[in-house]
Amino acid sequence: MTNYQGSCHCGAVRFSLECEPIEKGLRCNCSICSRKGAMMSPEMIPEANLNIDADEGALGLYQFGAKTARHFFCKNCGIYTFHETARKAGHYRVNLGCVDGIDPLALEADLFDGLHLL
Repeated sequence: MTNYQGSCHCGAVRFSLECEPIEKGLRCNCSICSRKGAMMSPEMIPEANLNIDADEGALGLYQFGAKTARHFFCKNCGIYTFHETARKAGHYRVNLGCVDGIDPLALEADLFDGLHLL
């Protein structure tokens, strides 16, 4: 397991996670992910392995449709940092562009077909 640190652009939302070494990313073609364009962590991260530290009032939440997925972002700078998955409650994926030391543009990516999931 590897420990990673991350944050939004302004630093008001910070997080740390423990997971297998991140060697590739995941993209999703659902309506929100295709608009965000973010590269996500390839594995779902259990809540126990994700530590969230945000300034008071900085962490925003966006939900749509069935409202099972929870998309979090910084209310100050607007950056999407992580989300709780719709497929498995209590499990998260992080925006690899927010993780220190990872260049998401240099990673290969798998595609998750969230567009046709429902």
